[in-house]
Amino acid sequence: DTKEIIFTKEMKKDYTILIPTMLPIHFKLIQNVLNANGYNTKLLSNGGQSIIDTGLKLVHNDTCYPALIVIGQLIDAIESGEYDKDKVAVMISQTGGGCRASNYVALLRKALDKSGLSQVPIISLSAGGKMQKNPGFKMTLPIIGGLVYSVLFGDLLMSLNNQVRPYELKKGDSEKLTEKWTETLSKLMNRGGIIKNKLVLKTYKEIVLDFEEIKCSEEKKIKVGIVGEIFVKFSPVGNNNLEEFLLSEGVETVMPGLLDFCLYCVMNGVFDNTLYGMSWFKSKVSKVLYKILIKKQKEMADVIKENSRFVASTSFTDKMELVKGYIGFGTKMGEGWLLPAEMLELIHEGVNNVICTQPFGCLPNHIVGKGMIKTIKANNPEANIVSIDYDPGATQVNQQNRIKLLLATAKKLENSKK
Repeated sequence: DTKEIIFTKEMKKDYTILIPTMLPIHFKLIQNVLNANGYNTKLLSNGGQSIIDTGLKLVHNDTCYPALIVIGQLIDAIESGEYDKDKVAVMISQTGGGCRASNYVALLRKALDKSGLSQVPIISLSAGGKMQKNPGFKMTLPIIGGLVYSVLFGDLLMSLNNQVRPYELKKGDSEKLTEKWTETLSKLMNRGGIIKNKLVLKTYKEIVLDFEEIKCSEEKKIKVGIVGEIFVKFSPVGNNNLEEFLLSEGVETVMPGLLDFCLYCVMNGVFDNTLYGMSWFKSKVSKVLYKILIKKQKEMADVIKENSRFVASTSFTDKMELVKGYIGFGTKMGEGWLLPAEMLELIHEGVNNVICTQPFGCLPNHIVGKGMIKTIKANNPEANIVSIDYDPGATQVNQQNRIKLLLATAKKLENSKK
């Protein structure tokens, strides 16, 4: 039997909270927001075979690959000797949906107990707050505001970095600017209180103009979009440094942002009511939240369009229109209807080459991802989509060879247009 260990108010003073990696830019901002609010968090960077081996040893091999990696990374870090095992806690996000990710807390608790780390508390970061009680961790308004702006600014920096990096004349300029702005934004969000919208818009513009200054070549490179299960889509640890590999192959990567996933989760609160007759109150709250986030998305897109050559992502409302006729909005397990919507968004933007990242054990993604490719291709003959499997037994060489085939097809299609 596993026993729940509560993260108490006393623990907040001297415990280090370990956060697993996923989105390097966004999570760095989130870490700084939490630290500014009195927590001592550490964003993990350990990777490689050791975390996979740790995960395989401690998690049932039928469990999805992201769970195996996240749990493996956390326990590998605790056992590294870098932290006091009696003064460390782990933080994990929880969707609470119909997905094995909703069992992460139970799986992690079992793995900690098995490793002789029963004393380590788990902080469950969930929107509903129903997954686990954490008296020592409270979602205050400054933290919630900080998390929202971490998503917005993180998406902006990720998008601009991806659009500049393949073309920069001086290698490293874009990465340096991304790091500089990550630090600047952390200070901005750490001042406490609500950030005024005027300051946010001014900061968006400053970031965009800064990236516009980087000297770039006029060369046209092949664009490849990345979609899929949220962890292996975004995490370099989960996808074997997919973005770096594509960059080395002379490709510009296009990545739909995290805000779209947040909007998808919010809209599902509305669909729960309209399609399934679930909570009317939750639907009302979701509609209000949706309007706020959509406004924020439009504000950012307008700044990009008005001040630069850069491409802003398709609005979420347009994305919902694109997916109609392909899949119903009631399909909301895992990434659900959002996954084919993101493929269609990329094709609509002229990014016809798409990698769909599929982790082992993620049933929803094999249905709404791999299962939708044939239909999407039938309606969009120019689409060049490949599904790449990520699991403990999949070799990086095999994954890269499949991607190289995608790129070879992309080059043939480009040449045929000339």
